[in-house]
Amino acid sequence: MKNNSITIKQQEAHDLPAICRLIEEAFASVQESNHREQFLVTRLLSSPGFIPELSLTAWIQNELVGYILLTEVEILSDSTSKPSLSLAPLAVRPKFQKQGIGAALIKEAHKRACQLNYETILVLGHKDYYPRFGYKKAENFGITFPFEVQPEFCMVKELTPGAASRAAGQVKYPKAFFEY
Repeated sequence: MKNNSITIKQQEAHDLPAICRLIEEAFASVQESNHREQFLVTRLLSSPGFIPELSLTAWIQNELVGYILLTEVEILSDSTSKPSLSLAPLAVRPKFQKQGIGAALIKEAHKRACQLNYETILVLGHKDYYPRFGYKKAENFGITFPFEVQPEFCMVKELTPGAASRAAGQVKYPKAFFEY
């Protein structure tokens, strides 16, 4: 499948039920999932860190095939607070996986985040997938996550060279990430 057959656009309010179904489908067989990602998205869409321009849907004709959400978080050090973005979730309908849809969503989200002057994006994700998009181990930049997770799954993408090193500190997620 060619990327030009994918249409990526900002999520519209009426897309939410279809997005939740897609996320549930996409994570159904993921062993590491708590299978509640669709509820996280619903909470994040009404959280203070929600940025409408960074909630993106992927379509092939009239079928929703993918979704990505970037929300604002902070990286706290002793003296500063730096804004960053958290990528959660990225979901592609199972029958459309491994066809470039996730990659197209990530690249478009990166582009839009740059246009909004964000310098870094954080992800708690697959250690073999995200590095191909420039994500690196966050601990290498002095960035720590508030979760007990192996460090190779905690990554940062620099949208501005050197930004991750300048942002060293503890990631502070909005409370929506911790609610059930």
